[in-house]
Amino acid sequence: MLQHFQYQPLYQDRRIPGWTFSFYFSGKRFEGIYHQDGTIEWLSDTPNVKDDSHLQKEIHDLMLYHVYDSER
Repeated sequence: MLQHFQYQPLYQDRRIPGWTFSFYFSGKRFEGIYHQDGTIEWLSDTPNVKDDSHLQKEIHDLMLYHVYDSER
């Protein structure tokens, strides 16, 4: 489970899509960029292969909820 998930716009002009995010998972901090098309660019160490797809799904769901659903 992700803990302390945070995100913020990548650009000062908030109309330009792209967000930075950070969270803790299994006691380790991860950081990345969430692009408009849903791809994730890791800025920290990448999660291990076993956790990667699970974490990407959780990040995607959180971004959909916080960014896209809140704009409605």
